Amino acid sequence: MLEIQIIKIEDPGCLWARVLKGPGIQPDSPEEYENLRVKMNLLYHEVDLDVQKLKPAELKEGLVCVVFSLALKSWCRAVVESVFQGMVETQAWCLLVDHGDRIIVRADDVRTPLEKFLQLPFRVRRFKLAGIRPMTLQVPISENTAELVPSSTWDSSATKYLHNLLQVSTLVEAVLCETQAGCSAIELYLTINNTKICVNHELVAKKFACFINDKSSMMGGNRNGDRAPVSLAWDIYSSPHQLLEMKGRCPVKPPPPDMFSRMERDDDPQTGQIGRGWRIRAEATDIFTDERCVPYLFYLIVDRLMQFLNPDPLNPDQESLDAKVERCNPGHLGVIVHTALRVEPCRNLTRAPISEQFRKFLLWRKYNGPNVAESYCWPAVARGFDTVLVSHSGDNPLSYIPPLLMLLQTVSVVSSLAARTGPTAVILCPGWEKVQTVLELLEDSKATYNLHPTSVLLGVDQEEPKKFKIPRNCQLLVTTPFTMMRLLDAQCFLFLRLCHLVLDEADVLYSQAPEQMSVILKHFQKVVSGEERSSCPRQIIAVGSRWSAGIEALVREHMIYPSVIITVMEEAALYGRVHQRVQLCLDCDKISVLLGSLDFHPPKPQKTLIITNSAEETEHVYKAVVNTAVFTLKAHEDVTDQFDFVIDQWRKDISRGTQVILVTTNDCLKALGIRDATCVVHYGFPSSPKLFGSRLFCMSEHFRNLSDMDHAESSSPAAQSVLLLSELNARHVCGVLRYLRRSGALLPPELLQFALGVQQAKEEQKTDRPLCSSLKSFGFCRDSTVCPDRHMINKSLDHPKHPDSGTAMVLPLCIKSANVYSGRIVSQKDDCYETLAAEMNAHYASERRCAVEVLKGELYAVQEENIYNRVRVMEVPEKGEQLFSSVTACFIDEGRTQEVKSHQLLQLPPQFQDLPGQAVELILCRAQPVDGEVDWNPKVTRAISQKIRGKLHQARVVMSVGNTVWVDPMVRMTRVPGLKTYINEYNVHAEILASGFGVNNPQHLELLKRVFQGDENASTLQHLTDDRFESPSSSSQQRVEVIEDVLTSKMRDLVSSHNAMEFSQTPISPQNNSAVLCNGVLKDSDDDDSSEGSMNIVSKCDRSLKEYISKLQTVSEPQNSHNPAPFLFQPTSFHPQIKWFQRGELVTIYIKLISPVMQKCEFHSDAVIYSGYVNDRHYYTKLELSGDIIAEESSWEMRCNEPVMKLKKKEKRDWSSLLKHKSQFVSYEFDYIDEARVSSVNGHLFLAEVGEEGCYVSSESDSDSD
Repeated sequence: MLEIQIIKIEDPGCLWARVLKGPGIQPDSPEEYENLRVKMNLLYHEVDLDVQKLKPAELKEGLVCVVFSLALKSWCRAVVESVFQGMVETQAWCLLVDHGDRIIVRADDVRTPLEKFLQLPFRVRRFKLAGIRPMTLQVPISENTAELVPSSTWDSSATKYLHNLLQVSTLVEAVLCETQAGCSAIELYLTINNTKICVNHELVAKKFACFINDKSSMMGGNRNGDRAPVSLAWDIYSSPHQLLEMKGRCPVKPPPPDMFSRMERDDDPQTGQIGRGWRIRAEATDIFTDERCVPYLFYLIVDRLMQFLNPDPLNPDQESLDAKVERCNPGHLGVIVHTALRVEPCRNLTRAPISEQFRKFLLWRKYNGPNVAESYCWPAVARGFDTVLVSHSGDNPLSYIPPLLMLLQTVSVVSSLAARTGPTAVILCPGWEKVQTVLELLEDSKATYNLHPTSVLLGVDQEEPKKFKIPRNCQLLVTTPFTMMRLLDAQCFLFLRLCHLVLDEADVLYSQAPEQMSVILKHFQKVVSGEERSSCPRQIIAVGSRWSAGIEALVREHMIYPSVIITVMEEAALYGRVHQRVQLCLDCDKISVLLGSLDFHPPKPQKTLIITNSAEETEHVYKAVVNTAVFTLKAHEDVTDQFDFVIDQWRKDISRGTQVILVTTNDCLKALGIRDATCVVHYGFPSSPKLFGSRLFCMSEHFRNLSDMDHAESSSPAAQSVLLLSELNARHVCGVLRYLRRSGALLPPELLQFALGVQQAKEEQKTDRPLCSSLKSFGFCRDSTVCPDRHMINKSLDHPKHPDSGTAMVLPLCIKSANVYSGRIVSQKDDCYETLAAEMNAHYASERRCAVEVLKGELYAVQEENIYNRVRVMEVPEKGEQLFSSVTACFIDEGRTQEVKSHQLLQLPPQFQDLPGQAVELILCRAQPVDGEVDWNPKVTRAISQKIRGKLHQARVVMSVGNTVWVDPMVRMTRVPGLKTYINEYNVHAEILASGFGVNNPQHLELLKRVFQGDENASTLQHLTDDRFESPSSSSQQRVEVIEDVLTSKMRDLVSSHNAMEFSQTPISPQNNSAVLCNGVLKDSDDDDSSEGSMNIVSKCDRSLKEYISKLQTVSEPQNSHNPAPFLFQPTSFHPQIKWFQRGELVTIYIKLISPVMQKCEFHSDAVIYSGYVNDRHYYTKLELSGDIIAEESSWEMRCNEPVMKLKKKEKRDWSSLLKHKSQFVSYEFDYIDEARVSSVNGHLFLAEVGEEGCYVSSESDSDSD
């Protein structure tokens, strides 16, 4: 049963209709076809589109194409029915396959459709009435009578009669008889006032047609037959309602003229259009359902087109039409390519500048590149240019390794360098894991036969770098900045042949090791700048996923004629130094705020883009802006035919003091191809970073160019971005601020405070997540804003299951990392687990029953050697056709999880299931990986595992949360032979430090107490007594909805208070750039001493936000809660706790604040000033130093989420104190230890540790010895 909708009636032999429903046919979706229309219009109306690439190679009959319809004002899919030569040029007669119209177009106006435009089937199909043929009235000249005879064409009266029948019908049923030549023959059955008629028979009865198998009707011109003359006396033009009254027995008048179709040709009066669609149900016959007999026409056409577009699918160099369109130019792709020397991108592997061996390796890995970033980066690297690449694939070594290997193998080492030692190329990676990844890629490629790549990772042991030797034939070294720094300190002559320096994930390198990077680059500059190196190659390659200040300094200070390639548009805006501004407003006031932000008389010519999220929004904004008498244009999806006019007006030269404004939508940006805008106003909020970047890229012609140093040194940014932030965008505040902070944007302080509330709300959604592993292991999280785990206490999940103090015997059984283990706490009196193990051994010695059915979450037993372990099945995969299957099981008494064969599972009797799982998570305090690594080096984890696994240790418990116990110290004790006394064999903490890959973490326990007690991190932690989310009736989805509503309400209040404080809405002008952000604190660049003014501004913001914070507290806290608010705003300043130590000519100061924001640090010769915010509190201190420092060589950085200042002494002498006057907030860092000097305890010597370091001396008698 098919259901179709009639679109057009040319005559009973040609009906155009849309298939709506039927067996095996998807319902017609108007939205999909509307989206197709919009996409085609946006593509083929692109201003910078290379139309030559979209023209068909040959225009012939049956070609599927895309043409423009003047009547529809749209690009449409079409099929060429005929090609003919016009008076001037070749023309084509085309059928619009989605509309049923026919038009004539020029051959030059025919376009080839992209593959994605052929995914939807043609919307209209051709039908005809089956089994009948038309008849016409014939009047011989010699006779006075007229008669009806068969004809080859339908009379217009028959078409009009069918028109009216369909207009008054309520149901039309049809039987599909056959399909041939792209036309389906049907029998129509109309229901009019519950009376069913067959249209085919009705036309015969009314003498409009005759049956094809009627022999009498086949005799053309038989005047001697019994056919009587026919008189057309009835009124076929009567009203439709009369036909209803006559129950279909009387013909009716034709429809009004406006119901007929508007044709591109005026010489076809036979064609009409139905004013509304009729639904037809067609009963499919065997002929129609037999797909072998009746193939669809458009399937054949699509296949023919696919063969035309890609005649040789096995050719790897063959590009699809979509790829050709996308790769027109870098600007069209949203790619910044700034280079002093032109770089031609490589399109495919065949023409890529890589070795044949590496090309085979990529093909073996089914590599489908090069992508856009690699297509520009590979040629630049292969030509030896200093190259910077910022892309989403910046963490992939393939973005630089293939051309680098080719360059190293083709460029011979100069004779002056042949006698020297060391590698010619060094790849610096951000961590040991990346070092291993890069080295494995080099070894797997087998394309480094003469380079002999080697990796090196050194710890803090000072003797190890002195002993290390780089193999003489090694030309490529992979390491980390910290390791290379240690090698330079110990053996600076190891890198005298260095020519190529590669920075893998350069943004991460500069964030983790800025000092080491500075020293390495200075050494590289010194090595390559010698006179004997004038003819030697010199190259620096930096790849990453983000643009940063460190990369900018690298380009400015160390690169010569750099090639800067950025494929991430939002990062390109940071590189281009786009000035970012934020305007807070209510959604109902966006128009007024927008108009107040525009500078209608700018001092320089200005082109402003106002970007919305819909065509309706565009019209709304356009009407408001055009009333200001400013020259305003608009462009959206419904007026794509006006794009050429809009761009012509936009590209005209404008004079000083003139502004051109264009209001458009997101989807039109690519089609318009605008790159010369000077300002972008985000009226509609960008829903993603990619969309935000595409908007900013409309100003790419005004981005600074670091490859052109004259242009790079421009005084002020020429491109500006204004973001209108309303209460409807509250949930996106954190993501926006993360980006705007990187750009140095001027941010209202109350907006930053609101972001803390948003972050807290997001943390509250994680109440069911486990505690962050990094938080537990080291006391801090690398980035809590993106970490999916929880960073606050949940009373129900984190209730301590073990004592939180005292001494315990621990048995580590599963070593997860160097300081995190799973094991058991062994009771010295009555060990329940030992009793259980003995009973299980006895039971299974006499009875072993295999598990019949394995269920997820159930307990079973597994035998390992002579031990039976209890396991809980965590996951049961589908067995399929496998004879033996595996399940994921957790050993509940050891804490490890692994795959277990299903047939190895044994039934566990109920008496063995009563005892809870004995596995406990053990975390050793005060240890963390060296060099700020995220994970422990496998070497130290392996060494610790071999040393402590399965051995009893005595440990002091310092904290317990949930099933996790923190211990410090953890010592292995050994009994002295012949005595009843035990001494310490080794201290696990000391063993970790002695490995060289671990350092001391003295703040671990203190940070944990802050988190778990809610003292300092209250804005991101949930209090233990806060049980808002413990109710079983409160679902996660309900919490999310409530939080979003609360955030919107808070944002509305915040914006209202913001407007009440009269924050100036500065007009958009290039001169209004005097206000800048210095380390997150508001500062006027014209005022040298603005600290007092900044404090006054902050205090005002504080006072204005007291009411807002009070409301926020009321919403966030239950009324019966007796704890303080999650964050309580205080208008006064606080003095932070400070610790310091000195070593040589450096003084290191630790500001004991966790993740402060809006920080400001000033260095003077005799004083240091610091200010910042933590949650809702403002911290400020001015340190009057006891000695003088060199302010220019002093610096500060964030380390472990805390600010750390390093002061360079003017005179190299020890200070007796940090300050001139004693302060209760300042103390010396006694916990500082030179970790590099910590050595491992010799196995033949025993160290008796005392006090808090853990000396455990026990005796079985009261005497000291026997």
